[in-house]
Amino acid sequence: MSSELSGRITNIPAFYVMEVLERAHELEREGRSIIHLEIGEPDFPTASHICETANAAMCAGETKYTHSLGLPELRDAIANNYKQKFNVDVSPEQIIITSGTSPAMLLVCMALLDQGDQVIMSNPHYACYPNFIRAVGGDPDFVYTNKDNGFVMKAEAVSSKINEKTKAILINSPSNPTGQIIPVHEMKELVKSAGAVPIISDEIYQGLVYEDEDHTILEFTENAFVLNGFSKLYAMTGWRLGYLVAPVKHMRTLQKMQQNFFISTNSFVQKAGIAALTGPQEHVKEMVKIYDKRRLYLLERIRDIGFEVKCEPKGAYYILADARKFGEDSLELSRRILDDIGVAVTPGIDFGKGAEGHLRFSYANSLENIKEGMDRIADYFAEKKS
Repeated sequence: MSSELSGRITNIPAFYVMEVLERAHELEREGRSIIHLEIGEPDFPTASHICETANAAMCAGETKYTHSLGLPELRDAIANNYKQKFNVDVSPEQIIITSGTSPAMLLVCMALLDQGDQVIMSNPHYACYPNFIRAVGGDPDFVYTNKDNGFVMKAEAVSSKINEKTKAILINSPSNPTGQIIPVHEMKELVKSAGAVPIISDEIYQGLVYEDEDHTILEFTENAFVLNGFSKLYAMTGWRLGYLVAPVKHMRTLQKMQQNFFISTNSFVQKAGIAALTGPQEHVKEMVKIYDKRRLYLLERIRDIGFEVKCEPKGAYYILADARKFGEDSLELSRRILDDIGVAVTPGIDFGKGAEGHLRFSYANSLENIKEGMDRIADYFAEKKS
């Protein structure tokens, strides 16, 4: 009997941002001062009313299994949120609550893909997308995008890729790693190009939008699987609470997979999600204002140092900057910056070959820390030049 592990699994590449973070933590344990501009995690605490709701639920014994699709009250709250924000009618019966958006992505990939089936997606892309697809035997079909328009995937490029093996088109807006937002006209064109092919839309950064309007693909088509959650907008990364909105005809299949592979999502965390959606929103609005200030400051500093950003990012909390002036190998460059001056940034290669030579800067850190990090980088490259 062979003792070898699955080739699909052993060949999954490292998630470099996590390796940068782990190296940064090693240096911190050695006493080094590290500025974290690598990780996509809000530096804000979860709002007190959300934490209090979870605590009360635990104390009241809300620690049991729930319905596999999630608490009806939470699914109702999510449906109401789509109606209020986007005037989109989503039935609670279309919603499945998941332990973060990663299980939701896995459920969609398992439901849609057989061996050799393809998913069209942009390159650059969120690092883990191809790994979800390959883990279930599918193949990512990359559309290489242009930094001049912010790496937004164009409908005509997607249309030319669609074939008999295409089972989905994957989009992400606001985007990780670019911070870009897909314009409304482009979303509409993507829907037209897709035809009968469903769109998987990762909208986890929904609400983190600056100088633009917030949108969901569900405004333009019902033939979509939408991933969303509470990690980013409500600063709840560690709570692991997400959800999937899917066409009604697929819900029974998704439910059976949820029952088999995940059973249900943590009950008292779901109660916290209800509090997040239905409670005060002032803390969210203030957080978005602060992110915007950081965005504008970081963008100016990045450009002043000599990194190139052709198209201003207007969402999420990332800037993907061309760093080839300082080095073609983004992984090696990020390692030098971390080891030499204690600033953690993410190498572009983490997000596909289309981002090689770039670095991703996260502004999910205080303005004070961002300033210190950029001062170190500016001095570092000034010394190298001299």
